Amino acid sequence: MDNRFGEMQIFLAVAQSGSLAGAARALRLTPSAVSRAIARLEARVGVQLIARTTRALSLTAEGEVYRDRVAGLMAEVDDVERDLGGAPDTPSGPLRINSSVPFGTQCLLPILPRFTARHPSVQVNLALSDELVDLVESRADIAIRIGPLRDTGLKAKKLGRCAMALVASPAYLAARGTPAHPRDLAQHACLQFSFRRSLDTWPFRVDGALVQRPVEAAFLGNSGEVVRMMAVAGGGIARLGRFHVAADLAAGRLVEILTAFHPGDGEDIHALYVGHRRLASRIRAFLDFLEADLRLP
Repeated sequence: MDNRFGEMQIFLAVAQSGSLAGAARALRLTPSAVSRAIARLEARVGVQLIARTTRALSLTAEGEVYRDRVAGLMAEVDDVERDLGGAPDTPSGPLRINSSVPFGTQCLLPILPRFTARHPSVQVNLALSDELVDLVESRADIAIRIGPLRDTGLKAKKLGRCAMALVASPAYLAARGTPAHPRDLAQHACLQFSFRRSLDTWPFRVDGALVQRPVEAAFLGNSGEVVRMMAVAGGGIARLGRFHVAADLAAGRLVEILTAFHPGDGEDIHALYVGHRRLASRIRAFLDFLEADLRLP
């Protein structure tokens, strides 16, 4: 008997868990049964879908394409069965979200309890990292990205725009003085990022013209949170998203400076996801939740 559907389910379980043993536990099968099903599947399609070593398992390029297409087919099957049975499209199952550390801690975590209360059948798995992880490789359902988007072929939902702020602690300004003009930054300790998106200039509007001021970093941090904490500790001047430092500004831990020269720039914030004709209800519910409940300072 042709059991393509079952083999597809097994393959998706392997892709999600990252191991044959993990898929076997999730499906209540033996590892050997999972291995045989994958072997039959690869023999039928004529290409290797899973690369195996003694220590790790990963999808090949063909395996990634197959996974994305099959996931869409499985969603279609679920929709057909729900429609025929009249069952409500209730969001449920695991929801994997990836976000930067600042956005996750300052914007997502404060509102996530409202989402889980509304959708108790959804299990949220939130991973925070300032590295630009691949949405497919990390098996995330939704990734929050700040700044320019690469042409990844993913769907993108704009959540808002992140305004920027130039900040320093009162203790630092008391010790080093408050810069009155962007050119004064040459006499100050400036805090920068060490990752590849970091720029060695900061924009300002001077006499009506937009200028880029070279910045020599006195300190490099590998995340926005590291840079923020260094600024709060009195280590220098930082340029960060306003949402990231809003609480520090309100509490007086940081002070905004050079506001008269603010260029009015910002970075767009998007939620990225793999688009299917019928999006999984848990993903659709979270995107709708972000649109309704997310507030940016």
